[in-house]
Amino acid sequence: MGIRPAKCFRDMTKVAWTRFSRSKPRKSYIKSMPHRDLNTFRTGTKNDKYDAVIDLVSSGDITLRDNALESARQTLNKHLETAFPGNYYLVVRAYPHHIIRENKMIAGAGADRLQKGMRQSFGRPTDRAARLKAGSSVFTVYTFKQNLNFVKSALTRCKRKLSGSYTVQVA
Repeated sequence: MGIRPAKCFRDMTKVAWTRFSRSKPRKSYIKSMPHRDLNTFRTGTKNDKYDAVIDLVSSGDITLRDNALESARQTLNKHLETAFPGNYYLVVRAYPHHIIRENKMIAGAGADRLQKGMRQSFGRPTDRAARLKAGSSVFTVYTFKQNLNFVKSALTRCKRKLSGSYTVQVA
């Protein structure tokens, strides 16, 4: 069975039970952290001579899973690398701090005798997510002004991988 769709997690009304402590494990809400899908936060060539900064900004409050962020980052990086290799610097601004919990249910014959449903359900940590407020930046691309139109189209393609609505802003 695959992962649950984004509509199950994207609202920001739920409390973030994300406390994890290595020094005081008894104080932790989470005993073991789920793996991270998003591992690379900075790609490209860092250069002080870039004269254009382009941001992908969220239009509303949203929770984004780290595998969606990784998919969008790979799409954006691939298009920028093929168009002008070495002439950009990409920064992922959203960090997946929030822990997503799931109460896994058993399906099939005889499953009704094995589970208790939602009784005292707290769920187990399954994935990570980034919580974004309206107006916060998801990706930032530093490049030259001659590449501006291509970066805008690459960010438009990238935001199709993410749930919610976003705008491209040039600083």
